[in-house]
Amino acid sequence: MNLTSIPALQDNYIWSLSNNEGQCLIVDPGEAAPVVAALEKNRWQPVAIFLTHHHYDHVGGVKELLAKYPDLLVYGPQETKDKGANVLVEEGDKVAILGCEFSVYHTPGHTLGHISYFSNPYLFCGDTLFSGGCGRLFEGTPKQMFESFQKLKNLPEDTQICCAHEYTLSNMKFAHTVLPHDVEIGRYYQQIKELRAKNRVTLPVTLANERKINIFLRTQDNDLQRSIGYETSPQHEWQVFATLREKKDNF
Repeated sequence: MNLTSIPALQDNYIWSLSNNEGQCLIVDPGEAAPVVAALEKNRWQPVAIFLTHHHYDHVGGVKELLAKYPDLLVYGPQETKDKGANVLVEEGDKVAILGCEFSVYHTPGHTLGHISYFSNPYLFCGDTLFSGGCGRLFEGTPKQMFESFQKLKNLPEDTQICCAHEYTLSNMKFAHTVLPHDVEIGRYYQQIKELRAKNRVTLPVTLANERKINIFLRTQDNDLQRSIGYETSPQHEWQVFATLREKKDNF
């Protein structure tokens, strides 16, 4: 399988997964033009679209792509039904495509109906888990997003996190501010600064790496808890997550 990130809009990535026969899957097409250009350049034949949630920068290109490729299967949660999804999926469903079987996870927080798709090693997680960070809570609660993170945190270490935005530099800047003496965070922050200075893509990333540098995956860490004002461990770990998200919102 061949994984490709297609830049779109301001900082989105539309993901494509293709096989050696040239068939491909498209994930969260926020606009159609860059997808069509990639399909024509690589001579790919799209067979399906995965949608993670209903926001325009993830679904804006669906109807135009359906007009050009009317046989496309468009998988998505209930909240994407009016955005072009013609196969609705939910937690526990399996999607067989390109010889892979994707498991569907309900990962609310960014939106209430947000879902993620996983077929080892590929995780298409939309705006839930970012490298070094997490999505904004537009509809859900910190507790919901924390629980979504726990689902994804338990996936295999070699999982390739294919999130939908190039937010890594700003996320690592925040993480370095929270834990300025953390060796792993400092190392990764420097690496990302160098990549972005060359306008290089920072994704995908492995879950093994994220467990080290993503502070939203380290809410059990006593040093982290103290750094954001907890003198003793909180009653619930999701409260640490909530505090971090609030601090990131105001960063």
